[in-house]
Amino acid sequence: MNKLKLELWGVKIDLKLLGDLFFLTGAGLSMYYMLNHLLNDSIDNSVKTKEAKKKGATVLKKIQQVNPDLKNLVFNEYEKSLLNSLVTPEDINVTFEDIGGMQEVIDELHEAVILPLTEPDLFSAHSSLVQSPKGVLFYGPPGCGKTMLAKAIAKESGAFFLLIRMSTIMDKWYGESNKIVDAIFSLANKLQPCIIFIDEIDSFLRDRSSSDHEVSSMLKAEFMTLWDGLVSNGRIMVMGATNRQHDIDAAFMRRLPKKFSIGRPTSVQRRSILRKILVDAKLDENDFDLEAIVADTEGSSGSDLRELCREAALKSMKEYIRENYKGGKKVTTNMDPNQVRPLKTTDFLKHPDSFIPSANID
Repeated sequence: MNKLKLELWGVKIDLKLLGDLFFLTGAGLSMYYMLNHLLNDSIDNSVKTKEAKKKGATVLKKIQQVNPDLKNLVFNEYEKSLLNSLVTPEDINVTFEDIGGMQEVIDELHEAVILPLTEPDLFSAHSSLVQSPKGVLFYGPPGCGKTMLAKAIAKESGAFFLLIRMSTIMDKWYGESNKIVDAIFSLANKLQPCIIFIDEIDSFLRDRSSSDHEVSSMLKAEFMTLWDGLVSNGRIMVMGATNRQHDIDAAFMRRLPKKFSIGRPTSVQRRSILRKILVDAKLDENDFDLEAIVADTEGSSGSDLRELCREAALKSMKEYIRENYKGGKKVTTNMDPNQVRPLKTTDFLKHPDSFIPSANID
């Protein structure tokens, strides 16, 4: 008699057969979900690859129209994939004129970075000594204009701007990330003058240690080797921005010889930044005190100041909307945007109730 049989409510059940059925069902479900995941992943990668190739082809066509000399260049598949991260000078809308309160830094950038990058013949008297630095680092608190400066340098110098993120470099297949890193420098070499910009550079080039993953160690070593192997003509530059400069490995810091500290703006700088931000704003002639706003924003970054001005403008707009809209419907037929009230000092202050108007009206 088979001992693996169980009689339940008069029905004999073969436990061995039941176990086999559960096992096969589980195996089938596992196989289904695995195949489904692989197929979906393959489809997603195929779609992303097609989109990347299409966008890369558009970028390549655009830069070849502007730069006929690049029509004869041949790009490999890895270089073509990086074209999505390429920003042309024509696409950048930030200039040094848009940056307030950093004139000393801008002057230094013109003399030590931009001119050697764009006009190397100007420094022919000391060509072996004076070249555009291989690396430039902007460091300081977040929101103080580091990325804006990098974009402005690319715009003013007419250089291509290759924006590198960790997602650009990392690949799930072993060895592919190293090929992408190699393509970064080979593409920059073909497009020179070119700026390789790495925002939050500390997340990639942080201190090396024995606990680093093998892939991370290989990437850093590859990046360092290629960085040193740049064609020594001063027309390719690695630029980084960080608010944690002490986390960057010493070997990489040595390759970033030109460093600029971008701190929180002083009162003079805040005044300059606010004037640039509010240059087109509608201000109240009798109730706008710039000095009061400058004093009230001590410790604010440039990004904080822009957000402050945006919020001030929204306060004025909200009043206008509430007067002309009820329940999301327009109640006034003749609406005139010119009726939006000008911005007042109290729109910008953290504690407007305690504001005492000064005699100095700007």
